[in-house]
Amino acid sequence: MRTRTLPLWFVSSVLGLACEAPALLVPESGGAVTSTAVAEPPARLSSSASAPPPASAAAGTEALPAGEFKCGALTCRAFESPVAAFKHVLERTTPRVLALGESHAQKGGEAVRSTTSRFTDDFLPLLEGQATSLVLELWVSDGKCGKAKEKQVAEKQKVVTENQAADNQNEFVKLGEKSRSLKIVPHILRPTCAEYDQIQKAGDNAVLEMLTMITRNMRDKTRALYAETEKKFPGRMVVTYGGAMHNDLAPKPGREDWSFAAELDKLAPGKYVELDLIVPEFIKDNNSWRGLPWFESYDRDRYARSTLLIKMADRSYALIFSRSDATR
Repeated sequence: MRTRTLPLWFVSSVLGLACEAPALLVPESGGAVTSTAVAEPPARLSSSASAPPPASAAAGTEALPAGEFKCGALTCRAFESPVAAFKHVLERTTPRVLALGESHAQKGGEAVRSTTSRFTDDFLPLLEGQATSLVLELWVSDGKCGKAKEKQVAEKQKVVTENQAADNQNEFVKLGEKSRSLKIVPHILRPTCAEYDQIQKAGDNAVLEMLTMITRNMRDKTRALYAETEKKFPGRMVVTYGGAMHNDLAPKPGREDWSFAAELDKLAPGKYVELDLIVPEFIKDNNSWRGLPWFESYDRDRYARSTLLIKMADRSYALIFSRSDATR
């Protein structure tokens, strides 16, 4: 079935372009799978959008300390592999709600393996038998609220999707398929017609209205799945996956309404874990990236050959993969 995509990623890209979506991710009546993964919105216009300068040939050759070590104002730990780092987080925190945020692939970066692909192939299998559900930041547009209205909402998003990598949505679909094969049931968002009305009427604030809608739907879906999990499979976790903003335990002032962390943390106090997955080739030297809490602690040259786990706060981590050209 040919589907129509309504992608949104506030900073640089989202999952996009029309694709053949399996029944796994669409309503029985058919419809469009819509990416709503949202990353950190820029606090101000950037004076520079260029990538960090190329690292030297000897980058990452320095032996890093064993165990935890100080990296700027934060605590870091180097691992030989991303899988080892991911296992470490699971073992240390035993989450009941694991909220994953990612850095999405950009146009021009297709040669670099995407975050979604890495999670699907390398991390997701580790959750088999531990997680019951995976809530994806995807929404379904099935025409029930009026095809004209849904098309108008799609038009409001075009201005923020120009830099997206074309295969992003296909990779989210593959993630859903893989999840189901591991008996981790994937779930998507289904906005109400009233929510479509709110977005349509928001005018220039349509994207901000979408952010609010996404946060609310992710929160409510996860809350319901957690309650169901507690009844049927107590002790297992619910996983959320999308852009790296809605999962923030410590959102920036003024952005609290765009994070579901505070509400979901109440479900199992001390067992909500925020984990952002970062591909270093996607990091830009601009205000949006520099505003992230781990940015000043990440030395691109020093950590090029290692997977780095940065602890930003209790139950809040950023896992930064090794740089591809440094591991060849």
